[in-house]
Amino acid sequence: MQDVLIPDIEENIPLPANAAEALPDLSAEQEIEMRARTIRLVSDLTGTPLLPNEEDMEQAKDLARAQLHDPRTRVDYSKYSNETIAMLAGIAARYNHMIVDDLAELKLYVVNKLFEAAEQADTVKTRIQALTKLGEVDGIDAFKKRSEVTHVIKPIEEVEKELLSVLEGIEYRVVDENAAKPDQI
Repeated sequence: MQDVLIPDIEENIPLPANAAEALPDLSAEQEIEMRARTIRLVSDLTGTPLLPNEEDMEQAKDLARAQLHDPRTRVDYSKYSNETIAMLAGIAARYNHMIVDDLAELKLYVVNKLFEAAEQADTVKTRIQALTKLGEVDGIDAFKKRSEVTHVIKPIEEVEKELLSVLEGIEYRVVDENAAKPDQI
C-alpha cells in the first residue's frame, strides 16, 4: 500500500476574494507590461495573431496620452481589447528607453534640426525664433553675457614692489582720541 501525503493546512488564514485581490499592487507601466506579456503568450500559444484596427490604435494612443498627462491615474485595462493593450505596450516600450546612447548625439540632432528650421522658415519671425533657440544651445552661447578674468602671474619681487608703492602712496594722519570731535563742537 502506498503512503498518502497530506500537506499541513494552517487554519484561519484568509484567502483573497478574487484573483485581482491576490495580485500585488503594480504601477501602470508594470501592469501594461504584464498584460502585454500574457496577451502575447496566449496569442503565440493559440496561433492567433494580434492585429489592431484603427479603433484599437486610437484607444491605445488616447490611453498613452492620458497616462503621460497624469501618471497616477489608474486605468481599468480590462475594458480594452487585447489588441489595444498590445498596442499600448508597444507605445510604452518605444518611449520608455533612451533614444540615443550619448547626449552629445541628441545635442547634435537638436542643433541640426534648429539649423534646418531656420533655413526653411517661411517667415522672418519663425527664422529668428529658430536662430534664437540655436544661439541658446550650450557651446554656441551667442546670447550669453560673459565676463573675463585675467590671471597674471608675476614674480614675488615685482608684487612686493607694487605693494610698497601702494603703501607709500597712502597718506597717514594722526588723530588725537581726546580731541573734540567735529559733531561735539
